[in-house]
Parts: sequence; structure tokens; C-alpha cells
Amino acid sequence: MKVKKYVAPTMPEVMNLIRTELGNEAVILNSKVVQSKGVLGFFRKKNFEVIAALDHIEPHAAPKEVLSPKTYNGQRKAEDPIRTKDFVNEIMEMKAMLNQIQTKTNTNLNLPKPIQQLHYLMNEKELESDITESLISSLLSYWYKNKEQVEQKELLEYLKDLLLKKISPIGMGGIDYQKKYVTVVGPTGVGKTTTLAKMAAEAILKDKKKVAFITTDTYRIAAIEQLKTYAKILDVPIEVSYNIEDFRKAKEKFEDFDLVFIDTAGRNFRKQQYVNDLKQIIDFNDDVERYLVLGVTSKYIDMMNIYHQFSIIKISKVIFSKVDETGNHGQMVNFMLKNNIGAAYITTGQNVPDDISEATPEMIINILFGEGL
Repeated sequence: MKVKKYVAPTMPEVMNLIRTELGNEAVILNSKVVQSKGVLGFFRKKNFEVIAALDHIEPHAAPKEVLSPKTYNGQRKAEDPIRTKDFVNEIMEMKAMLNQIQTKTNTNLNLPKPIQQLHYLMNEKELESDITESLISSLLSYWYKNKEQVEQKELLEYLKDLLLKKISPIGMGGIDYQKKYVTVVGPTGVGKTTTLAKMAAEAILKDKKKVAFITTDTYRIAAIEQLKTYAKILDVPIEVSYNIEDFRKAKEKFEDFDLVFIDTAGRNFRKQQYVNDLKQIIDFNDDVERYLVLGVTSKYIDMMNIYHQFSIIKISKVIFSKVDETGNHGQMVNFMLKNNIGAAYITTGQNVPDDISEATPEMIINILFGEGL
């Protein structure tokens, strides 16, 4: 096996050097962006460093014996040749893991133009840098594997497939009726009560379930009246719970119902006491499905902080609301991949029972690329 390191200012130049010397059968073992030292630490330039290998043994050449510098009784001990099929197979299996190219925004110009455009698109969608770098690495491998003869549209579809494979293993989808109680939690202004009514309407109209409401949002009279209005429209009973005893009595009253939806108050998510207060009012046992409602118009860092605060009640899935009010949906993908938690629903407006859709991986990807709304 011939192994050699190549360095050039751009990735295409590196690949040309490899193809010229090793041919198209060469294997990329590792690749990264490096910086030259420059003069007195200044004027440093960025280069691509790639380690490539070619498994090629002359047909009539016997493997040379590799001598160890260690000696025993004045004699050197011969070691086994390193050219083995097992070694080559291990290299091939590790190729996907090792072929990581560090691509930052300021190195975008070193990428092939079609991939530059996708890099720009991913930055525009505000995907996290580590996610983008992994995708760019895979796109480059696909690009050079196909001898740089890939149309832009095909590259975009390949990018969508890569993202789909990343988020598909994360569990998604709405109510499956495995648990009797469903609650929504989250900060103020994300549409928790409206979302709850939408889910209840779907359970009643589509799945013919016997439904009831419990509200623990006693901080705002308007919130109680809002849910009572929805209860009247849907013709379902409602109970107001001020403490844990009220909550348990309401559960007993609705013992014969298929599904009980529990509304909660929106409070300052930065205060852990709010989440602790919820636990004093609602019995979060194993029979409760817990959905965290997050407004996609929020800052990504706020979404992460909100999730961290509510993690003590073991969130089942998230509901992304206000998806129609922004054009940048990358934070949905970022959030799910960073926290390994799926989406239950996507909401796109105030209409009940409309403007809600059960989330799927395909839907998330379509929305991300402006094709799902």
C-alpha cells in the first residue's frame, strides 16, 4: 500500500494531485484544513491537507521484510509485512469516519462552486456549523466520486437525503393514544392553549375519542375563558385545577374518558421555580404524554434554555409553533439533532381545528427548504 500526504490551497487542486499520482482508485484516509505558519506568525494561509492511499502490489514483487530496530542476541527480528487484506479492509471501513473536512464560512471559496451554493444555503437556513461541516464532507465525497459531473439539482436532492437520514431515527409523530393524559408546557406566547384545542379537535373529529379538559392556568382569567370557549365549541367538559388535590379530583371525574388534555400556564422560563410549581399542581406520572411547545420565531439559544428548564419533567416530544411566521427553519433541525428529541406537531396559524399537522421527517426537510408550507 502506498500512502502519501498532499497539500494544496484548494480541495480540487489536492484531488487533481492525487488522481495524477495515484489514479482514480486512491482511497482518502483523512482530510482537514491546515494553516501555514507564515512570516513571524503573520500572513498565514489556509490549505487542504489530504492523506491518500493506493492498495497496489507489483505482481512479481515479493513483499519486503520490515526489520525492527530492536535486536536480540545481536540479530534483528523480522516483523510481519503490513500489506494485508485485513488492514486494507479496516482502512476502507474507516474511510467514512475519517473523511471529515473542516469547512468554515471563510473557506467557502475553496469549495467547488455547486457545493459553495449549498454551503451558502445551509448557512442561510442557520444550520449549526458542526451539522453543516458533516454535510459538506459528504457532499464533497459524492462530488468527487462522481468525477465532478453532478448537476446542482442532483446535489440538492442528495443534501436533502443526507438530512433526512440524520433526523429519521428520531421518533416523531403525534398522539398514539397509548397514554390517557396529554399536557402541553412552555413559555408565554407560543400558543399552548390553541395547540391543545387543535389536538383535542383532531382526536374528537378524526378518531372519535371521548375527550375532556383540565386547565391549571389559573394565573390569567382570560386563559380559563379561552379554554372554556373551546370546550363549549367542541362540546367537552372542563375542570379548573388550582392545586394537586383539584387535579386528582378532576382525574377521578374523567375516569371514563378516552383522553384528557391538560393546559398549563405560560410563565418566565428562566425561573426554575415555575417548573417546580407545575409539579405541585400536576401529577406527572407515567400515564402523561408531555409536549413542549416552542415558537420557531424564538432565538435558538432561548429554545435550548427552555428545553433545559423543562427537562426535569421528562419532555416526550416538542411541538413547533409559528412555523409560518419565519423563513429560517434550521433551528428545528438543530434542536432535534442536538437533543435527540422528535417533533410531534407543526402549527402554522390560529385556526382550530386547522393549522396543525402531525410531524414527519419528510415534512421537516420540506419546510426547511421552503417546500412544506
